[in-house]
Amino acid sequence: MRLGVLDVGSNTVHLLVVDAHPGARPLPAHSHKTELRLAELLDESGAISDAGIERLIGVIQEALQAAEDKGVEEVLPFATSAVREASNADTVLTRVLQETGVTLPVLTGAEEARLTFLATRRWFGWSSGKLLVLDIGGGSLEIAVGHDEEPDAAASLPLGAGRLTKGWLPGDPPDSSDVRALRRHVRTEIARTVGDFARLGPPDHAVATSKTFKQLARIAGAARSAEGLYTQRTLSRKALEEWVPKLATMNTAQRSRLPGVSDGRAPQLLAGALVAEAALELFGLEEVEICPWALREGVILRRLDHLPTG
Repeated sequence: MRLGVLDVGSNTVHLLVVDAHPGARPLPAHSHKTELRLAELLDESGAISDAGIERLIGVIQEALQAAEDKGVEEVLPFATSAVREASNADTVLTRVLQETGVTLPVLTGAEEARLTFLATRRWFGWSSGKLLVLDIGGGSLEIAVGHDEEPDAAASLPLGAGRLTKGWLPGDPPDSSDVRALRRHVRTEIARTVGDFARLGPPDHAVATSKTFKQLARIAGAARSAEGLYTQRTLSRKALEEWVPKLATMNTAQRSRLPGVSDGRAPQLLAGALVAEAALELFGLEEVEICPWALREGVILRRLDHLPTG
């Protein structure tokens, strides 16, 4: 069957269309992505503006039309931290339902972490042992660890690259004092959770997902996306320690010229790098392997698990 997963994230609204059936690897058929940056459209009260809601509705309608054009049998919609934490989330969801017909489930941070963990487990398999998974989104950082398809521990922290850039790094390039303040904040937040994971023992395999990690790995020398999904890509703590000071002195235009960095993601790259560096250091990781599957694939896999076989 042809499924579409509609991800209303903090940075983008992304429709991923796949051909899939139970027991088989989902095969990507189409991708429709719009940069919306909901995490940056919150006003001082934490509400998504009327203009932001209208824009969201328009983007969802475009994605639904793309899904229809591609023959999608079922659309699996969900929203993450930007909608979850908006003070007018109920209003946003009601407007979306009224004007698009889409009931938009809002995932909790723990659900995001669990579904991302499921995707990485399926990608790497049982031979990878105990997995530690890190995922930096626009609004939050998800962490999960475990031996099985359900993590033994999971956490979601308000340390997304878009959120931190808006709240902590107003300059372009940012002021060094702002960078230091954000660095302290990030490390304090992550350190509060480390003990919950450390008591479970060290992981056998440390994995990172998300566009932020992929772009950081690319500027650190990892293979281009054109070289395929099955090319191994890693990101080391040493590389992050070398790149964070460089990124801190660059403006957005300079970052956007780095290999693999899009214009839309360039403003957030430094904040994402500070989170990645802190996570690797505080969890005692020398490197992480980049997983091409993440939350959207986890949603698809969970849906396939509930379909009848045969």
